[in-house]
Amino acid sequence: METFDAVRATFAATIKVTCRPTVTGLEHVPTTGPFIVASNHLSFLDSVIIQALMPRKVAFFAKAEYFTAPGVKGKLMKTFFESVGSIPVQRGEQAASVAALDSLVDILEQDEGIGIYPEGTRSRDGRLYRGRTGVAWLALTTGAPVVPVGLKGTEKLQPAGSNGIKFSKFSLTVGEPLHFDCVGSKHPLPMRRKATDEIMDAIAALTGQERVEHYNQSPQSAE
Repeated sequence: METFDAVRATFAATIKVTCRPTVTGLEHVPTTGPFIVASNHLSFLDSVIIQALMPRKVAFFAKAEYFTAPGVKGKLMKTFFESVGSIPVQRGEQAASVAALDSLVDILEQDEGIGIYPEGTRSRDGRLYRGRTGVAWLALTTGAPVVPVGLKGTEKLQPAGSNGIKFSKFSLTVGEPLHFDCVGSKHPLPMRRKATDEIMDAIAALTGQERVEHYNQSPQSAE
């Protein structure tokens, strides 16, 4: 925990000085017990921002390449992702697979926090896409509250297709936790879909994004 606190404080201070973000609603993050952060997704940096600015540790999936990138930036990313407990995932693996979700259940059962992007991949047009049901599966399986998060402006920090970072203002808003009955992993799909839609509604209320009724796709899968 000491390593996490130190790294988080360093990244948080850097973000606050360079980007002057508006951060509201941190009081909604549970002080104890497991929780699931469900956020919209606009930038590669979203996970770093959430992990740095949240008052508690939040573990996200992270591409394995982020742990092996070269140079000073690569070393900083590796240090950060390792310190906050990010889970490396090989490119091409489905983050919503049963095995991956089971690894998140293990973290929640340790009374820790995990983060997930219900859209699956970042939005490249700024719209909010239909949520995939993995987030609701986690909530209904474990009973952990879902903390909706709305990000605005993070896409300006690293525009799609760019390797550079541009310092720019953004906002992070945390909404009130959503609570679902703990019914175990063998719940019906309609229940999972309904919970997912409720989570996406909460995120949309925080961001004001235009809604899209179909799933988002990464550029590779859309080709």
